[in-house]
Amino acid sequence: MSIIAQNITKIYGEQKALDNVSFEIKKGEVVGLLGPNGAGKSTLMKIITCYHPQTLGNMLVCGYDVMENALEITKRIGYLPENNPLYLDLYVQEYLEFVAGVHHVKNKKQRIEEMIDLTGLTPERKKKIGSLSKGYKQRVGLAQALIHDPEVLVLDEPTSGLDPNQLVEIRNLIKTIGKTKTILMSTHIMQEVEAVCNRAIILDKGHLKADDSIDNLLATAKANNLESLFHKLTSY
Repeated sequence: MSIIAQNITKIYGEQKALDNVSFEIKKGEVVGLLGPNGAGKSTLMKIITCYHPQTLGNMLVCGYDVMENALEITKRIGYLPENNPLYLDLYVQEYLEFVAGVHHVKNKKQRIEEMIDLTGLTPERKKKIGSLSKGYKQRVGLAQALIHDPEVLVLDEPTSGLDPNQLVEIRNLIKTIGKTKTILMSTHIMQEVEAVCNRAIILDKGHLKADDSIDNLLATAKANNLESLFHKLTSY
């Protein structure tokens, strides 16, 4: 398994951001983490990527415990946070050289070329990141998340704020990457998951509401009392 979550609970003060959440993601799956704003999606991703510890429960990533083997996990995971924190004063190629150096990437020059080609950054490679469109900044974010060839890719709202053309381009890029990586991608829009993923994990107010294939979720929404939640996720 790439990711195993066992009874994950996260408490901030008196608020439970996650409440007893359990699931497993197999190697090679592309899974959508779906839920309204405030459902606990980003909190869960921060636990998976070792940015925040859970309060209760166990989280394993690539066979390693997030509480005991964070360094080993960060070698095997790529992360694109929702706010995509880039160094805006660096040039695209310069930034990727820096990230590759942080990860001690072998054959650094070749790997950078591969990432620039994969993410469609060739025409922008000599530009400052701060001058790029939102869509190209997302491509740079994906390139940095992939530069060290991770086993698992975690994407937090990767298409948020993109225009329709950029949206299609990033979706297609994620689908291409998903052919060789395990991907967990969060969003609050059901159509986004339908376009990219074959399975969805649905959170609402910190609780796991559903975990199934997209087709099964759509077919059984009424039977599982998910109609009101599905309305929230398809009304953006």
